[in-house]
Amino acid sequence: MLKVMLTGLLLWASAASAVTLDQLQQRFASQPVIRADFTQTRNIAGMRQPLVSHGQMLIASQQGLWWHQQTPFVMTLLLDDKRMVQSLSGQPPQVITADSNPQMFQFNHLLRALFQADQKVLKENFRVDFSDGGNGHWTLSLTPKAAPLNKIFNRIDLAGSEFLERIDLDDKQGDRTQILLSHTRIEPSQLSDEEQARFAGP
Repeated sequence: MLKVMLTGLLLWASAASAVTLDQLQQRFASQPVIRADFTQTRNIAGMRQPLVSHGQMLIASQQGLWWHQQTPFVMTLLLDDKRMVQSLSGQPPQVITADSNPQMFQFNHLLRALFQADQKVLKENFRVDFSDGGNGHWTLSLTPKAAPLNKIFNRIDLAGSEFLERIDLDDKQGDRTQILLSHTRIEPSQLSDEEQARFAGP
């Protein structure tokens, strides 16, 4: 489940000819709402065929992360500062709170720092390798050096141009996950009533 939450790392950059991590941080912190479609491909050790899923995601800086998987089955994940709610079609929602699982929400706090490209927090928790690929393209490679991420991942790679386009996760169990993001939208900058309702939850 923590792997799914890493989609909370929806970063984006300006399409300037030279991109710096400072520019990314400024841009990431200035965007209150991000909407995107995703395709997630998981290659699990010991399985011949990858697991592929599709859906939509929404990140609002004040509300949290909403992740809605449509195929191969319907699943919705809501994550905010106080709770994580997972809903599967036809089943009661499962709720985890900050009190019942403080480590989960330590992880959530770190995700928020990543979401804002907070260089101070990044450098405290990761070995950071940022590269400008030219023509607005960039890559950001993160090697965890602190719990809980160093217990789960070997490395996290992000790449994009105007917006984040790809997240690659290499975990300690030998699994590899790639998340491709498309149709990213930052307007309107405020949530609609329907989007607000998504965060109401149980």
